Amino acid sequence: MHHYRLELVWSGDHTRSYETYTREHVMHIAGKPALIGTADPVFRGVAHQHNPEDLLLAALSGCHLLTYLALCARARINVLSYRDHAEGTLVLTKDGGGQFTEVTLRPVVEIAGEPMLEKAHVFHSEVHKYCFIARSVNFPVRCVPDVRYR
Repeated sequence: MHHYRLELVWSGDHTRSYETYTREHVMHIAGKPALIGTADPVFRGVAHQHNPEDLLLAALSGCHLLTYLALCARARINVLSYRDHAEGTLVLTKDGGGQFTEVTLRPVVEIAGEPMLEKAHVFHSEVHKYCFIARSVNFPVRCVPDVRYR
């Protein structure tokens, strides 16, 4: 069992009205750089700062990457490059709530040599058996990989 901790500090001083309060907050994780967060611009956040929706998508993409690399390394598949183009869909509800309905990962992977190409492609479908983040969400996380060899 592993436990994770962070301290989140909101930098505002009032919530007198929905239109005027700051959405900026800072996340502190021991021994790591602080991460400044805000709301999505649609919800009056700052466009150039990270928001929870971005971070959820990043967590899914990053977990897929790290799990995929571990599977490849254990199978002696030499991954030369990996780039993902991830997208998520958030649907708002009439009551003011909402949820992600799906995420699609589109990793482009280059491996050394053709003999392991099929196995390197198959590993993308096996990642979600092991990816902690994908296993923790209640919506589909699809993967549409493009695996090539050099």
